[in-house]
Amino acid sequence: MAYKIAFISLGCAKNLVNTEQMMALTRAAGHTVTGDPEGADVAVLNTCGFIESAKSEAIDNILELAELKKAGKLKKLLVAGCLSQRYPEGIREELPEADGLLGTGSYTDVVSAVEDLMAGERPEYFGDIHRTYEDGERLVTTPPYTAYLKIAEGCSNGCAFCIIPKLRGKYRSRSPEALLAEAEALAASGVKELIVIAQDITRYGTDLPERTSLAWLVKELCKLNFHWIRLHYLYPEAVTDELIGVIASEPKVLHYLDIPIQHCNDGILKAMRRRNTKAELTALLDRLREAMPDVVIRTSLICGLPGEGEAEFEELCDFLREQRLQRVGVFQFSPEEGTLAAAMEDQVDPEVAARRVELVVDLQSRIMDGYNEERLGTVMEVLCEGFDSEAGCYAGRTYADSVDIDGRVLFTAAGLVPAGEFVNVRITGVSDGDLTGEIEE
Repeated sequence: MAYKIAFISLGCAKNLVNTEQMMALTRAAGHTVTGDPEGADVAVLNTCGFIESAKSEAIDNILELAELKKAGKLKKLLVAGCLSQRYPEGIREELPEADGLLGTGSYTDVVSAVEDLMAGERPEYFGDIHRTYEDGERLVTTPPYTAYLKIAEGCSNGCAFCIIPKLRGKYRSRSPEALLAEAEALAASGVKELIVIAQDITRYGTDLPERTSLAWLVKELCKLNFHWIRLHYLYPEAVTDELIGVIASEPKVLHYLDIPIQHCNDGILKAMRRRNTKAELTALLDRLREAMPDVVIRTSLICGLPGEGEAEFEELCDFLREQRLQRVGVFQFSPEEGTLAAAMEDQVDPEVAARRVELVVDLQSRIMDGYNEERLGTVMEVLCEGFDSEAGCYAGRTYADSVDIDGRVLFTAAGLVPAGEFVNVRITGVSDGDLTGEIEE
């Protein structure tokens, strides 16, 4: 029997790819796939369980879907992903509204789980998290001009603050053949911006018998019909000179690099179990800027790790003032149970950590304002994402702006500009962190 199945994806783009795989599997089994849970037979909620805010969002979504069930507008709720993997007992006891659970090693069991639910059972599928099948079909949900290519699953880095290896398993590169076949299909479907993702893309291929590398893979992807190739997340210690050379020399690869450094103080980096020193981070940034003077660096930072005193925090602020990184995401340390950092001594008062986050955000916003002002008068290539009726003009992104996390360019044009088209825009102003401009005819 065919059912109507609604999918809701929370958390990161890597999670979204798993959701797209589940959607393809259910559609191939003859079911109808939708994004609206109202009126569906089953809602599949693919959750994130990484930090406290993500857990809260997942629980809020479960409770909202439970209200739809109460109102008779939804029959069953299947909770999948990281929250299920991390807290199966807690969900069973505290959230009986969830009718079934699907762990991170069991995305491919979604059809069986749906059929079990509709037969009145309470399915729980928890497969081996180190062996998930990553080469299935996907039902791509991003706009037709942008898509993600997930090149690996899991992580073996073992950072002290991070629970991901316990939820997603050890690092597993996908085979080059499967990746290139998927990339070819995306290019053929009209995708113009390919975003290469994994928890750590720099270690791609190091676990494969044929020992390939990210530099090799990027060169192969550049042979396909993409206009932009964007790279997310490069771990600093694994960025080789060969990789820098490929990024600098291949016109399709954007000079926008997401490199999570987390901190700059040597003691804090060591406590985090990161593999860099401040001197090595500085040297890497110097090498990148020498090879690509226009490089835009995005990073993520943690404030309030145990042992971070005022001196360590001030060192981080000084580092940001010196390096002037254009894109920075700042997070308050979240002591996640099961991680090394949660059990460390010298825990920082959460209010102090929150204040430090605010200070870094303020500092960083001034750095970003400076970067935006330097763009004034220049002409930048912009990927149009459509007409923004609220702003009364078109909106798009430059190479310096990744999907959903960075700013936009709001621009005017004399004629129609379809979404997915690349245009040259003269930057004439700044508005609330976004750039404004007009098409350069």
